[in-house]
Amino acid sequence: MRRIPPLSAVRVFEAAARHENFTSAAAELGMSQAAVSYQVKLLEERLGVPLFRREKKRVVLTEAGRRAAPQVARAFDALDSAFAAIRADDEGLLTVSTSNTFANTWLAWRLGSFQMAHPDMAVRLLTSDSLADFGGDEVDVGIRAGVGPWPDLSQDLLVPIDFTPMCSPGFMRRHGPFVPADLLRVPLISPHDIWWPFWLREAGVDMPEGPLRAGVRLDSQAHEGHAAMAGQGMAMLTPFFWRNDLAENRLVRPFEQVSTRGYAYWLVYPEARRSVPKIKRFREWLLAELARDLPSPV
Repeated sequence: MRRIPPLSAVRVFEAAARHENFTSAAAELGMSQAAVSYQVKLLEERLGVPLFRREKKRVVLTEAGRRAAPQVARAFDALDSAFAAIRADDEGLLTVSTSNTFANTWLAWRLGSFQMAHPDMAVRLLTSDSLADFGGDEVDVGIRAGVGPWPDLSQDLLVPIDFTPMCSPGFMRRHGPFVPADLLRVPLISPHDIWWPFWLREAGVDMPEGPLRAGVRLDSQAHEGHAAMAGQGMAMLTPFFWRNDLAENRLVRPFEQVSTRGYAYWLVYPEARRSVPKIKRFREWLLAELARDLPSPV
């Protein structure tokens, strides 16, 4: 069994011995001079020998302190080396968890620019609509849809989630033009989605009792948008994610009305890891990329 004194006190001794100055050691360690003196005193009491000789306005290592100092310094160097490989491995891989929709409609199209800006870092993208477990999934950052907050996680607002019906130009020609009540009779994509009755009520449609008519049910907006482009029906989509398809006339918006239920996409990561360099770099890149794509406030 090792009889090691408290490491906090040993760490203070190593810095104080290197500087032979309690004030300089305190500045390096982010402590007060009094706290350094107290930790050294605790260590001396534990060992039963003085490590420093207090002289007027300065401290000087005793013979015991001078013998111990280089061995302690080498021990801390060994500890630093032992953890350096772990730090390097951690910094060399960024794992991002996000939903299928955010990945397929925006992030996967842009992530290469982050990789090119940081060629020494590998990026792993995990897509799932379930919430990542930062404790067990080895995930660095997550992009979540919801209203928050999430305990113990830092949170940055990314994209407000709004929605409006969209379809292909061919579907519009075959079934339109539309007024909102017409959506009760045309094929809908994922009519079970709670966004449909919410949007229709806001549009002034007198909603019938019970579910909307049957239709194809898909598990993410990414799939719904592509089904709409294929002419399979009307889909309820977020304009931000489909702005390029709207601009290139693969999708059309029959109505000006856009609704929201207060949801948004958020960047989340453990509060304790907010200063980790790779997380800071990804956060800065992500916010800058989105700022270029999001419409400017009027």
